Amino acid sequence: MSTNTPGTSTSFGPLKQVDAGVLNVGYAEAGPTDGPAVVLLHGWPYDIHSYVEVAPMLAAAGYRAIVPYLRGFGTTRFLSDATFRNGEQAALAVDVIALMDALEIERAILAGFDWGARTADIVAALWPERCTGLVSVSGYLIGSQEAGKLPLPPAAELQWWYQYYFATERGRVGYDKYRRDFAKLIWRTASPEWNFDDATFDRSAASFDNPDHVEIVIHNYRWRLGLAEGEAEYDSLEKRLAQGPVIAVPTITLEGDANGAPHPDPGSYAGKFSGEYSHRTIEGGVGHNLPQEAPDAFADAVLDLGGRGR
Repeated sequence: MSTNTPGTSTSFGPLKQVDAGVLNVGYAEAGPTDGPAVVLLHGWPYDIHSYVEVAPMLAAAGYRAIVPYLRGFGTTRFLSDATFRNGEQAALAVDVIALMDALEIERAILAGFDWGARTADIVAALWPERCTGLVSVSGYLIGSQEAGKLPLPPAAELQWWYQYYFATERGRVGYDKYRRDFAKLIWRTASPEWNFDDATFDRSAASFDNPDHVEIVIHNYRWRLGLAEGEAEYDSLEKRLAQGPVIAVPTITLEGDANGAPHPDPGSYAGKFSGEYSHRTIEGGVGHNLPQEAPDAFADAVLDLGGRGR
């Protein structure tokens, strides 16, 4: 297995755009178009550059790596001004299915962290026929509004301070005004041992200038707490997700040894994976943005899952 040496790649080639569902999705692509597909999903407040080193590693192994901007990030745009700017979990998962359909990808390995891990979990749970395998940082992150309403012990609530800030109008205005300062604070607290430089942060922070960014982020966190409604078209999916569906596709879960963001203990979710399953703790001061902090370890998980380990 390779050592974790981030910093060798800093940019993708020219980005592509495709209409998919309610979005025009901006995405990076690497590798042969006829290779087995891997969809790499970023989180908040991050962007596609979390995979700027992972994608070429997978491409070199013959994979077609697709790295999309989620709704509200980067060059992804809504096709209609009339579409509700919805950040609920089911909507993001449907976006991935729509993207795979638009790119004529029948099946793919899904891999992600943070929002991206939750989205990959949902696709694997609800559309297992589209998912050949799953790599999920922090494991099983599927939630529900009912679960989100339950109080946590004070120390756990403290970790979610920004969620409660976003529940207020002050929080919405504050995030809009200080979105880059806010993101940098989250980066530092979520990855306390990651010494990223200004150029690395600025590459990702540009994606927060998306005109829908603040609406999507605020709605996402308010929806989780039951303070905002979703869209009726996703209600049936949310009901299924609220039951905590078991994931049967082959899965590798990952966790950094220095993740400063809220995350479950691996032992709490191992039973949610009924197929071939393993968990890896990545050491060396690795925080929340695992694919960017430890790209070799993340790529190795994908390659091992797909039978092309190095």
